[in-house]
Amino acid sequence: MARTELQEFLSGGLRPHTCRACGTCVLVKKNSWKHTSIQWTTDASASCPVFAERAADGANTALLDTCERLSESISDAVRAGELEVADG
Repeated sequence: MARTELQEFLSGGLRPHTCRACGTCVLVKKNSWKHTSIQWTTDASASCPVFAERAADGANTALLDTCERLSESISDAVRAGELEVADG
């Protein structure tokens, strides 16, 4: 895979989204109604209170899917037309 194809595969369609619960900014792509790609632009356990709490409790945050508050924020943004679901 050529570099530009790889870059498009990894980051194509990602849009910034600021969590309405805590203000953490992530990159998001709604691949379908059920599938969401999220790339954290910061250390999740340092910027997200939910991840910070789980890390303090000893959880390996790399194994966590995402924050439920962030998921709700993304869903709200889709319903409001701020984020689109990719064609497919």
